[in-house]
Amino acid sequence: MSQKIVIYPGSFDPITHGHLDVIDRAINLFDHLIITIATHRDKEPLFDLDERLEMIRACTADYENVETTFYDGLIVDFAREKGACALIRGLRFVSDIEFEFQLAWVNRHLNKDVNTVFLMTDAKYMHLSSSVIREAADLGGDIDIYVPPVVAERLHEKFGK
Repeated sequence: MSQKIVIYPGSFDPITHGHLDVIDRAINLFDHLIITIATHRDKEPLFDLDERLEMIRACTADYENVETTFYDGLIVDFAREKGACALIRGLRFVSDIEFEFQLAWVNRHLNKDVNTVFLMTDAKYMHLSSSVIREAADLGGDIDIYVPPVVAERLHEKFGK
């Protein structure tokens, strides 16, 4: 029986408890999870690639079946390279669905062998997004309950608060 590999792509700028909730559930569904920082050409990240990789690796260090990497290209091409059968996409609100379905259909057209699996984040994390966390941290808000300690520390350092 072959190993079921799944890819969880995102910008993870920064990783939040919502992302980790999705990761926790994905590793119970698949044999191996590859968290992949994907480039988003319309966004300027707060944290550089190495910082994001470091934070994700620190937050997932206890998982044996998780690896973290980056990819600059079509995620379905990366999935093909890695032998992945699926992509994980996290959903928060109904407003996510239209964009995520569109993306899933395009990915399916580009590589029919890779499915998209949608996982809804736990209700206590539905309001979280990396951009909201960045803004709250920049304005001096208490973000410690929304991100792991290593991420909170990095946000405090970045904004000097």
